[in-house]
Amino acid sequence: MTKVETTFKGRQLIIETGQIARQSDGSVLVKYGDTYVLATVVADENRREGLDFFPLTIDYQEKTYAAGKIPGGFFKREGKPTEKEVLTSRLIDRPIRPLFPKDFYQETQGIVSVLSFGDENVADLLGIIGMSAATHISDIPFNGPAAAVRIGMKGGEFIINPTLGESENLSLNLVVAGTADAVIMVEGGGAEVSEETIMQAIDLAHENIKGLTRLQDELREKVGKEKKPLTPSPKYPQLIEDVRSFVSQKIKTAISIPGKQRRQEALNAILEETLKNFNTESSAEKYTNNAKQDIKRLVTNIFEDYEKEIVRSMIVNEGIRADSRKTDEIRNISCYTGILPRAHGSALFVRGETQSLVVTTLGTHDDEQRVETLEGDSFKSFMLHYNFPPFSVGEVKPLRSPGRREIGHGALAERALKYVIPEKDVFPYTIRIVSDILESNGSSSMATVCGATLSLMDAGVPIKAPVAGIAMGLIKEADRTIVLTDILGLEDHLGDMDFKVAGTEQGITAFQMDVKINGVDRQIMSHALEQARKGRLFILEKIKEALPEPRKELSPYAPRIYKMRIKQEKIRDVIGSGGKVIRGIIEQTGVKIDIDDSGEVNIASSDNNSAQRAIELIKGIVEEPELGKIYLGKVKRIADFGAFVEIIPGTDGLLHISQIAERRIAKVTDEINIGDEVLVKVIEIDPQGKIRLSRKEAMREQSKA
Repeated sequence: MTKVETTFKGRQLIIETGQIARQSDGSVLVKYGDTYVLATVVADENRREGLDFFPLTIDYQEKTYAAGKIPGGFFKREGKPTEKEVLTSRLIDRPIRPLFPKDFYQETQGIVSVLSFGDENVADLLGIIGMSAATHISDIPFNGPAAAVRIGMKGGEFIINPTLGESENLSLNLVVAGTADAVIMVEGGGAEVSEETIMQAIDLAHENIKGLTRLQDELREKVGKEKKPLTPSPKYPQLIEDVRSFVSQKIKTAISIPGKQRRQEALNAILEETLKNFNTESSAEKYTNNAKQDIKRLVTNIFEDYEKEIVRSMIVNEGIRADSRKTDEIRNISCYTGILPRAHGSALFVRGETQSLVVTTLGTHDDEQRVETLEGDSFKSFMLHYNFPPFSVGEVKPLRSPGRREIGHGALAERALKYVIPEKDVFPYTIRIVSDILESNGSSSMATVCGATLSLMDAGVPIKAPVAGIAMGLIKEADRTIVLTDILGLEDHLGDMDFKVAGTEQGITAFQMDVKINGVDRQIMSHALEQARKGRLFILEKIKEALPEPRKELSPYAPRIYKMRIKQEKIRDVIGSGGKVIRGIIEQTGVKIDIDDSGEVNIASSDNNSAQRAIELIKGIVEEPELGKIYLGKVKRIADFGAFVEIIPGTDGLLHISQIAERRIAKVTDEINIGDEVLVKVIEIDPQGKIRLSRKEAMREQSKA
């Protein structure tokens, strides 16, 4: 076994290799405190024929034994990946993927397994470090190493890698990944933080990343394998020249066609014409000296590379985008609210050729989502789910459960909005938002953020401030860099960066940056943030024009939640033995009732009369007698010295014989009997809680009235 270690935030960070998982191409065990993460990477020995993309798969898995737990459910073993595992797999994949060489096409799989889980809150970060280290020491070509750091902020102070205990109520929570030279990925959110604060956090993270990459270099010096030589795809200069000459002007003309579908149809027609001209055995023999060569694939790759080159050149050299916009110009925006009559809140947000239908549904405490993680069980009262049906891009595909992309986009939009969702004591509802993308041509996740803001306000949710999101792109050619506002799908596909920023007028609430090149420097990132801020403010104005503030009234189809508070010692009385009392109230009124341990009672119903009836029933159970108050009580028991009268359910008082009538009576039954309803006044409550009643004083007051 070989290991390297360093002190990080007062604890030893250790990377070990050579003892476990030795048949993988690279494996390391990363230890930090009580958190142990195993990272392995294996590349297929052979390149699959016809493959022109890098088939990389990264999987992150949490073993429940890592936290001393047994999985819930019937089968008692880990099942399909949880949402957290999917999101963490994406988090590890994004900074690692750009570091593989362009000509490396062998199928590669990385697996990160959490073997021990402590309160250090670093399993995902160790996954990035471990995957980089495992690949760095392997024989797989890799332009790393990379590392990651989490930056939190509380009380205006930055916290490096906040622990679980330190992670509560952070005003900024940012994961930054990069190499020693540049930042590759940023993801996180904040409570309306400024662009400058984001930049300071990224700078601090990068300084710490450098030390973590040096540690991996140290490990490679000790045990690193010689890297496999790359086998570049064969180049055929004459074929490249002839194909480019054949399509050059045609592609330039097609790229300038407005409208995604018309533009793509024109490009497809050009490719089809090109293939007809070149896809023959004679062409294969002429250009490659092999009549069996897959000339169709070669021509298609040349065509696509040239299309990318032309699009980028037009942007950098001519300032022309595919839809003729300026680099900082936003497409036309339309906002519609209240479009679904039965939904509690609905909106359609349209930006160019991207449409997001967003619907808000309000529920009760019973609708909260239970989340099981290694940290422990928790409940979510705010959820955002994102769907991307195939018709949104004019494709035919089977409908499946949400994939990694859909889960990731939904999580990003949810993060952008969670900071403006009102607290439970202000708005005691469970909130679910669903975004269905009806049409897509660039940044449907940010359209979801904008549509969700409108949908929440249409539902009457008193959000703290409207939130808008915008996607930025980057084209970097030599020493020239162009930042693009509100990127198209084409610009996302052919560009060098996907940079999403969401926030309010006051600051940023969510931030995600992925770089396809070897990183970006501070100047570029700062410029992109400022350009994004201007775009975000422009979109916020459009949102406020459509709906300036949340509606004052909820939908008539939304449940109304009425709050009341009872004493903790009365909770047992309201619930009753085995829940008998509370079930009876629910059956009588048809409402939903939730009581927490503090004594807060939430009564939910779309019918006000039913809710008020339930409130009265509960008040009757928990009500305590009030000195001087007159009650209509029921005689429960008679003794020689008086009667015991129930004035509120479960509470009796003594009506002495001398207090029954104005005149002297010989027997109690001369005036009242068991089962009679009588007006009585509370005239005394002693320190032990015993109650004395008077019928004659109640009758006197009634006669005066």
